[in-house]
Amino acid sequence: MSNVPSQSQTPNTRRPARKSGVVIPHAPKWHQRLGAFAVFISLRALLFTVRCRLQKPSEYFLPNAPRPVIFCIWHNRLASCIKVLDGHRRPHNGGAGMAALVSASKDGALLARILEWFRVQPVRGSSSRRGAQALLELTTWAERGYDLTITPDGPRGPCYQVQEGVASLAQLTGLPIVPVSFNLNWKIRIKSWDQFQIPLPFARCEICVGKAIHVPASVSDEERKQCRRQLEAELRAITKD
Repeated sequence: MSNVPSQSQTPNTRRPARKSGVVIPHAPKWHQRLGAFAVFISLRALLFTVRCRLQKPSEYFLPNAPRPVIFCIWHNRLASCIKVLDGHRRPHNGGAGMAALVSASKDGALLARILEWFRVQPVRGSSSRRGAQALLELTTWAERGYDLTITPDGPRGPCYQVQEGVASLAQLTGLPIVPVSFNLNWKIRIKSWDQFQIPLPFARCEICVGKAIHVPASVSDEERKQCRRQLEAELRAITKD
């Protein structure tokens, strides 16, 4: 997933096409679709063995929970959160589900297909490509009752640094930003820019929810930066590595 700047039924092109200023994201090729299914089956089986619990009760995971909201999760926690977060929220948001921002790149095409298998609606774009279009699409899914999920340090990092854009999305939609972290006691780390975490079988996952951040419709650039710093502080406070 990527930080902020439709459904992923796009033509299978080699390069993104530009028509009237509209950027078409990369569509998954046949080997990516096959790989996405293999990842889905493997990850679903793995997550079935992982025991998850909330660190403490949170209004966002209870009946009559506020909805929709913008969940913010570090990029390296994606493997833990995909099924768990949606599974906890779907019963309490009217079954609308979740929409997640995914890069419009070739790698993003693979992740988008994996998310679709997990019943998560991918929205393709990032701060560098297709940002404005993705922002509008995210707003549309929020109006339909979907929760939004953002990795504020993705897709390239730096790790654990919230990038610009999340506050703008909250300002536009009026939705609260809810920081969430998934802390595993047993995991492996991939040698990537974010040290991506994969849970090991029968690991325990502690779900930590930070204080929600509300961004008024009318804020200055400095106030928006302050919201970004507050979000980063909240996410770091609930993250255990």
